[in-house]
Amino acid sequence: MFCPSRFEGNFAGGRNEIAASELRDSLFAGDFNMSRSVLAVSAALLAAALPTHVNAQTRTHNFSGLCAFYPAHGNGLTAAHRTLPFGTHVRVTDPKTRRSVVVVINDRGPFGKRRVLDLSPSAARALGMISRGVIYVQAEVL
Repeated sequence: MFCPSRFEGNFAGGRNEIAASELRDSLFAGDFNMSRSVLAVSAALLAAALPTHVNAQTRTHNFSGLCAFYPAHGNGLTAAHRTLPFGTHVRVTDPKTRRSVVVVINDRGPFGKRRVLDLSPSAARALGMISRGVIYVQAEVL
């Protein structure tokens, strides 16, 4: 059977108000100074680590490997990569002919073994790789 007087102490004053006042008193007594110092140390460590993280993101990322083209997708200077974010610009260079093209990542792939990029037909024509099919390339994230 439900007895309202039994639960009144938990919701309307009683223990909750005492616990809140004890917490408030302990925060402003001495524990608050310790919390503030921990916060200050954390902020200093974060500030010291931030420039390193920003520099790591702005560094260029180079990779190389086999590259193919996929004739079924669009005709822009685009490419597919497994992990690079969409919209990333990449300079792809054929070391044999020294031709290069800047492509934009707009798809996921390639799914063939040891391949690092799949190029659109326009990008493959710019590199002169249509007749060769799969070539070794060097790529630089711009």
